[in-house]
Amino acid sequence: MFEYMDMNMTIFHGLSMFIFWFILIYLLFSILNKSEKDSKESALDILKKRFAKGEITKEQFDKIKKSLV
Repeated sequence: MFEYMDMNMTIFHGLSMFIFWFILIYLLFSILNKSEKDSKESALDILKKRFAKGEITKEQFDKIKKSLV
């Protein structure tokens, strides 16, 4: 009888550890993937931000945009 309980507990612990590591690795990859997406900003996005901040004029914006596209 005790051998049967030990086997069930071993299966439970193994399954719970598998679920724990799966969730941990999933969260780690999702955080890393999100940070990579944030760092990949296109040149046009940067140009739009600079124009919105007032760092460049409309003429400069149009000239640079033509060279990018």
